[in-house]
Amino acid sequence: MSRTRFSGRRIAIASSAVAAALAAPAAIVALVTPAGAAVAPVNGGTYTLASGSSGKCVVVTGAGTDNGARLAQVQCDSTAADQQFRAVSQNGAYGLVNVNSGKCVDVPNFSTTPGEQLWQWTCGTSTNQTWTLSPSTVADRYLIRSNHNNLCASNKDGSTAGNNPIIQEPCSDTARMQWRFNPTGSTPTTPPTTTPPSSGTPTVASDGSGTYRTVQEAIDAVPANNTTRRVITIKPGTYRQVVRVSSNKPHITLQGLGSSPSNTTIVYNNSAHTSGTSGSASMFVDGANFVAENLTISNDYDENTYETGDQAVALHLNADRAVLRNVRLLGDQDTFLVNDRTRAYVVSSYVEGTTDFIFGGGTIVFNASTIHEKRSTGGTITAASTDAAKTYGFLFYRSTITGAGSNNTNLGRPWRQGAQVLYRESTLSNTIKNAQPWTNMGDATWQNARFLEYRNTGSGAAVNSNRPQLSDSQAATYTPQRYLAGTDGWNPM
Repeated sequence: MSRTRFSGRRIAIASSAVAAALAAPAAIVALVTPAGAAVAPVNGGTYTLASGSSGKCVVVTGAGTDNGARLAQVQCDSTAADQQFRAVSQNGAYGLVNVNSGKCVDVPNFSTTPGEQLWQWTCGTSTNQTWTLSPSTVADRYLIRSNHNNLCASNKDGSTAGNNPIIQEPCSDTARMQWRFNPTGSTPTTPPTTTPPSSGTPTVASDGSGTYRTVQEAIDAVPANNTTRRVITIKPGTYRQVVRVSSNKPHITLQGLGSSPSNTTIVYNNSAHTSGTSGSASMFVDGANFVAENLTISNDYDENTYETGDQAVALHLNADRAVLRNVRLLGDQDTFLVNDRTRAYVVSSYVEGTTDFIFGGGTIVFNASTIHEKRSTGGTITAASTDAAKTYGFLFYRSTITGAGSNNTNLGRPWRQGAQVLYRESTLSNTIKNAQPWTNMGDATWQNARFLEYRNTGSGAAVNSNRPQLSDSQAATYTPQRYLAGTDGWNPM
């Protein structure tokens, strides 16, 4: 989709094994689990926590939503929101967020006293809300250790009684401190990995140690209209080039081989000033079933270079059934174009920019990802142009919205009247304008757009007349699965 309406001017919007695990530093323990043990909870997953001694589940007493509501155990009900806890990656370990209240499992007043009953409190990232999950010697069970005091969550005395307190006590691999993380129906499963063996020749390496020196050469070598997954592995380094995955190159995976996405970067610096907005991308993807993993896609054009033509796209995505996993998208204005043909799932990723930096008419779900407004004077995160006939546009699901400024960033504005954007069960930092986070674009007004929120938390979250909210019954039709299903039932989660 052309975006020339703004290209001519500057936008101003502004056992021994367990003993070793428990002795580990505050980090997610490398979960080499005992034979038959369940996989670790995933970032963004929602679970009931069942006691190994009673089989009952952790609950916030009285379904309380206030700070200080205590934790106890009751008969498990996987559909009860006050028994559901979302795992959120933080400080190298996890926070545990109660779905009903939006508050986090917390050590009261930073206590170090064994026997203290745990409670919930407004979520932060301090050590008394950070928990390391260590595999038990018993299959499918984990110990939940506080990163603040190294004490473990425990079903007091191993009781089977309902409403028995959940306390902290010195860790040991006993039944009362063993917990099963049972996924609820809304829990995303880890997408299939395509990680190659650590040895062998990478597909792409700029130093000549790979099969090809550039990413584009490797893509060009894939047969047109191929029907099988082609994994192109990319050696760590910076690849300054424009990359194109055309519509006749489906089923391509681009995978960085570094220890983090920052190790492998595809970057260029075209802009709307020279190439038009939609033509400025560092990477264009039209091929269906595209996957990107563990890499960075960047446009390093400086928006202060010229007075006009500041738009500079990192990724122009116009592909059906695309998945971005552990990817960074970096830019200034208009970082990520989600064009009309797009249906995409973005998980455990990071997107940053200044103005309208996620925009377009496609359908996309961001799950357990971080969205960052990097301009200290604020800006607008989304400029959706969802066609009015299309039910679903942009969904930010259990993600984190951050920024360099305070109370000066908009959640979005409608590039086309009828644009659809939902922030659901996400953490909004104080960068978001609290009183009125939506704004207009030209003749398109935010009130006539389909801008929604649901059960968000954080200092940037609020409920008022300028912040339309989904009801619980409506929320059932605005799940990630509904956004992505289309007519073929696609479910990358």
